[in-house]
Amino acid sequence: MEGAGPVFVVLLGAPGAGKGTQAKYLAKALEVPHISSGHIFRVNLQVDSELGRKASDYLARGELVPDDVTIGMIRDRLAQADCGRGAVLDGFPRTPAQAEALDELLGERGARVAAVLYIKVDEAVLIQRLSGRWMCRQAGHVYHQLFNPPKAPGVCDVDGSPLYQRSDDTEETVAHRIAVYLRQTAPLIEHYRKRGQITEIDGGQPIEVVSRQSLAALPEG
Repeated sequence: MEGAGPVFVVLLGAPGAGKGTQAKYLAKALEVPHISSGHIFRVNLQVDSELGRKASDYLARGELVPDDVTIGMIRDRLAQADCGRGAVLDGFPRTPAQAEALDELLGERGARVAAVLYIKVDEAVLIQRLSGRWMCRQAGHVYHQLFNPPKAPGVCDVDGSPLYQRSDDTEETVAHRIAVYLRQTAPLIEHYRKRGQITEIDGGQPIEVVSRQSLAALPEG
């Protein structure tokens, strides 16, 4: 894409789909920043910015952060010099309203969303990937009952301490997280589908295959 205008890519995918891995790959391939909404929130909270303080007030009350605060953070990030060639957006937008706000932000810079990639994985596979993680109590070494099991059940290979499972790694909790994501994101996926912008990538394939297909789905030039 040498000589092309800025390339802004929206990456969608449920927890466990491998979205973060693909976002990093695409950002490196395109030589643009990987912008994670979660990271932006943490940075604004850490530096105690005005937007961070506003977000903190809502988070402290257990309420959703309003779109205008989230969009304000994204606006500030996109205004930074490293976004001149584009960016890979991970975790934003979350709703059709945020998608329209993103169009406006990019339009102010003479840019637009070049592609929307949806890394799609069967719900049962997502649950399998995310649940079953165990950690040792002594040093936090991580295991997975299917993908990286300990040599002896319930015991850390490194220090022999007992393994335990965090509450957010149980199958029930993971299934709830995925269901919430899919329900909340469905209108956004439909929004981009109606506009003919979304490309679905089978995230159940090997990582390198997903990476190749994701890159190939981006427009030429």
